[in-house]
Amino acid sequence: MSNRTLRVNVLIQREISDILRQQYQAESVTVTITEVRVSPDLHDGRVFVSIVGEEDFVTEKLRWLRKKSVVIRRELSKRIVLKFLPKLEYVLDHAAVRGTRIVQLLEEVGEGTEAQ
Repeated sequence: MSNRTLRVNVLIQREISDILRQQYQAESVTVTITEVRVSPDLHDGRVFVSIVGEEDFVTEKLRWLRKKSVVIRRELSKRIVLKFLPKLEYVLDHAAVRGTRIVQLLEEVGEGTEAQ
């Protein structure tokens, strides 16, 4: 991945987070933008989102975020000057959930070792 692509990823991540914080503070309090990956030609991109809550709540918030994607993209185009602003797809990031599960399993293994 080129240095330019990395910089664009970080810039888009920071700006989307700022847009959510400023314009949708109440609705987006449980939403975290964990990563953005744009294609090298900057036409497409994925926004990885971590949402805290039960499964129904998570799907509801992801649906809300996808509905707001047009408004977010419009605001993003005002803040970032690029030849092509990528079409962004919002994807649920399961890394935090997997990480928490791994930590729990390691703690269980550690407790089992101490008991012996």
